[in-house]
Amino acid sequence: MKAENRLFFVLALFLFAMAGLYGWWTSVAVPEQSGHQGIEWIGVVALILAGLLLTMIGGALWIIARRIEPRPEDRSDAEIAEGAGDLGFFSPGSYWPVGLAFSALIASLGLAFGQWWLLAAGLISVLITTSGLMFEYYTGSRRGAEH
Repeated sequence: MKAENRLFFVLALFLFAMAGLYGWWTSVAVPEQSGHQGIEWIGVVALILAGLLLTMIGGALWIIARRIEPRPEDRSDAEIAEGAGDLGFFSPGSYWPVGLAFSALIASLGLAFGQWWLLAAGLISVLITTSGLMFEYYTGSRRGAEH
């Protein structure tokens, strides 16, 4: 987890630096004839908020890294074979991800075109398909067939 939290912290520092540069750039580079003077605050605030979000994720990963033992990729003396093995279970024959993608498409189209009924239908569909994906191996004919 150490590599991940460093990555998020470095990206957050980059966004904070870019927020300062963007604020300076917009206060200097805008011509006076346009009628707009000063800093363009929307972009500066968006960059700062994105940097804060990355800082939160990096902080969470840092806390997790302190609580668990170092993984092979976090240690410099680790062998390649230490990272071998199962990484998790992935359902090979599930159709739920297709339904989830279609539901997200419907919800995003409803949001993009301002059709609130379509957004509501998409969000309800997202909840149903997410539940189906999550509980696929707890009910029905696949019950208990994880491996």
